Amino acid sequence: MTRFCAPFFRRPSGPVRFSELVRQCFVIGYKSLSLVALTAFIMGLVLTMQLRPSMVRYGVEAQIPAMVCIAIIREIGPVITALIFAGKIGSSIGAELGSMRVTEQIDAMEVSGTNPFKYLVVTRTVAATLMLPVLVILADAISLYGSWIVNIYEVLSFHYFIRR
Repeated sequence: MTRFCAPFFRRPSGPVRFSELVRQCFVIGYKSLSLVALTAFIMGLVLTMQLRPSMVRYGVEAQIPAMVCIAIIREIGPVITALIFAGKIGSSIGAELGSMRVTEQIDAMEVSGTNPFKYLVVTRTVAATLMLPVLVILADAISLYGSWIVNIYEVLSFHYFIRR
């Protein structure tokens, strides 16, 4: 593991191809957004529906937005988003690199003088590192919107819900 990761943290020889980095950000971030958004929306709905009866029973239903916000932003949102992200992106990258090895595309890159580690691994790692926080922020916002949807029948305005 150390032998594999050490070249990534050493100074790479030459710049990383910006066009490949942008393409990987699109593949890793944008193409994961639908799955992350669906999961986040359902997470906000379910958390609010499970929390509401207990909060109403104790007469503190006005605190539902604050409780949901704390639970989603601090705990559940980043963890679930990271799990979904790791599963989808990890399997996608593994399949892509595996098929490139089988079809000898990686060997062809070495022969042509391109550094396959820098071109394939570094760009994907940097793209995943850049896109995960963006997806977590979007997932948190979508979860809070899903929570507000459950509270619509309580005639809470969106502004009041966000303020609380």
